[in-house]
Amino acid sequence: MYYPEPLNKLITALGRLPGIGPKTAQRLAFHLLKVPASEARDLAAAILEARQKTIYCSICGNFTDRDPCRLCSDPERDHSCICVVEEARDIIALEKTRQYRGLYHVLQGAISPVDGIGPEQLRVKELLARLHDGKVKEVILATNADVEGESTALYLDKLLKTLGVKVTRLAYGLPVGGDLEYADEVTLARAFAGRHELE
Repeated sequence: MYYPEPLNKLITALGRLPGIGPKTAQRLAFHLLKVPASEARDLAAAILEARQKTIYCSICGNFTDRDPCRLCSDPERDHSCICVVEEARDIIALEKTRQYRGLYHVLQGAISPVDGIGPEQLRVKELLARLHDGKVKEVILATNADVEGESTALYLDKLLKTLGVKVTRLAYGLPVGGDLEYADEVTLARAFAGRHELE
C-alpha cells in the first residue's frame, strides 16, 4: 500500500521497536496523525529528553538521571549484598517485591556464544572491581532462567567463588525460559526467599 513518505518513515521507525509488528506500527502511526499536534510534540520531546538525560550509573549500570543512581547512593540499602541482573529493567521487577534492600549490578546482557557475546562484552570487570574492597559479603545471581542466563550464572559463580564471596542464585519459582520483567511480585518474592548457593 502506498503511504506518503513521511508516514512511511514513521511506520518504519515504529516497526523497529521491540514487539511492534507492521500492523501495530501502522495503527500507532495513524493514531499519532490523529492526535493534536501538541500531543505528538510532547511524545517526541519526551523521547528526546529520555535519550539526552538518561545515563548509566557508573557504579551499577542501571539507568539513571544522576550519577551515582539513587539506589547506589542510598545509605539505607545493604551495601554488603549485590544482586546481579542482566538488564536494567530487571531491577524494576525485583524492586516491586520489596524483598530486597541491597545493591544491584547490571551486566547489560548475558553470555550467548551463538550471538557472539562472551564475558568480555558484559560488565563483569566492573562487578569484580566492586568486590575488591571486601565490603560485599554476598552476590545474588538473578540472571534469567534460560540457557544464556544459566550459562552466565555458572560462569560468575566459578569466578566469584575464587574471591571468597558468598554466591547465591535466585530459587526456581521463576519459569524456565522466562524473563524477570514478566514475573509477578509473589513469584519473585518466593524466588528471593528461596535463593541458594550454586553447587
